[in-house]
Amino acid sequence: MKNFWVRLLGFLILNFGALALGRFLMGEGAMGDWYQNLQRAPWEPAGWVFGAAWTFIMICFSIFMAQVWRKEKANAGKLLGIYAVQLVFNILWNPIFFKWHLPLIALVVITTLLFIVFLLFKEGKKFESKPFNLLLLPYLIWLCIAISLNAYVVAYY
Repeated sequence: MKNFWVRLLGFLILNFGALALGRFLMGEGAMGDWYQNLQRAPWEPAGWVFGAAWTFIMICFSIFMAQVWRKEKANAGKLLGIYAVQLVFNILWNPIFFKWHLPLIALVVITTLLFIVFLLFKEGKKFESKPFNLLLLPYLIWLCIAISLNAYVVAYY
């Protein structure tokens, strides 16, 4: 059980570190003139929702990764590889969209991220931790919402 908590702490640090790095790389982000002047989706949530959602998602995701890694040490390399690719895509979306103002490329990146997280979901179902797969649902749902917001920007850009 002690190792689970160590792994959980490690994944929490990695996941929240990735969010912080993505935020750092996005420049002015949602406060910048470019974003403020975009035609944005009418269903875009209030700003505080993004922080609350990502906090909840990364806690759930960290528990999932710590549990799956505990159950499936034989495939830990494969899982960590998929996880690492997910981290890269999660971080990259921010500067591509907010700093470099490339919403179409950002849409490709976030859609790819959805497929990567779905692959983790699929891989997790192979292990004894099937109930823990539910912890990925907030991430998958949020990515679908984010894709719709990004696609709206692309449609009106």
